Amino acid sequence: MIDFFALGEFSRNNCIAICSALVPANLIASLLTLIFVFFERPRNHLRVSALIAISFAIILALHVASWWVIGVVQPPTFILLALSAVCLGLNGWGMAQKGHWKNFVFKRIGLLKYNFE
Repeated sequence: MIDFFALGEFSRNNCIAICSALVPANLIASLLTLIFVFFERPRNHLRVSALIAISFAIILALHVASWWVIGVVQPPTFILLALSAVCLGLNGWGMAQKGHWKNFVFKRIGLLKYNFE
């Protein structure tokens, strides 16, 4: 059986190491997902990248939750939770999009350019 108390203690005792690993991993994995979306890579590559990034974001959110359980509510916890939420949102969008976003974006840019000329 999983001992949540021991997991929480491990998370809090190794906070610097966990954050210094998860924050760059979150950013790099989410960036990779966005690159796969932009270059229209196969859906399998995109899904694997997004699932890895989502798992990093969930682990980071659970790490923040371990601090909130003991009553530590400070700006770094909110910043880390916001990073986790943004990464979850971007990767969820990356998995859900159909690949026709380039036409939509370029049409909008064309309309904006047309209005300003």
